[in-house]
Amino acid sequence: MQSLDPPATAGSARAAPSSPPAVVQNREAETFCFEDDGLIPNHPAWPLIIYHGAVRLAEAPDPAAVFEQLFAANGWGDGWRDGIYPEMHYHSRIHEVLGVARGVGRIRFGGARGRALALKAGDVAVLPAGTGHQCIEANDDFLVVGAYPPNGTYDECRDAEDRVRALRSIPQVARPDRDPVYGAAGPLTALWKGCDV
Repeated sequence: MQSLDPPATAGSARAAPSSPPAVVQNREAETFCFEDDGLIPNHPAWPLIIYHGAVRLAEAPDPAAVFEQLFAANGWGDGWRDGIYPEMHYHSRIHEVLGVARGVGRIRFGGARGRALALKAGDVAVLPAGTGHQCIEANDDFLVVGAYPPNGTYDECRDAEDRVRALRSIPQVARPDRDPVYGAAGPLTALWKGCDV
């Protein structure tokens, strides 16, 4: 199993912004809100967004490149290709999108009291800052493409020492202008409204 969620600066080559390929399928946004569990703060107002089967990859020779191009076209960059850490972690100063390019994985979101969700090739998860995530299990070819909106700074938080700073910074991370899959008219802008913390 691959198990890295590397910093944005350690990612592979980035796709140049261009028109997204005609591979996006309209899908209903599935949302999950998670409470602070004492270690993983999660976002105080915005839900995790899951788009199951949002990206058609069947005929793509390089499915990761499809996600890289799509995310870049919508302003989400600093991408990487790999798996997801097996340890629970979160980002307190930036949002993250995860697109499954290959395989199947079971990912726990939201910390110990969160939800374990099966994600497969073509699925996308959009995590607001503070959302805990870890890979519980995955098949050998599990490959994820991660990317970040232009506002925010990459960090990794894992323990109680990160918590005090994270509780202050998470609600300060601005909402992106564009959904990483569906662009300016996508569900993200409606689902992530003001943060009254």
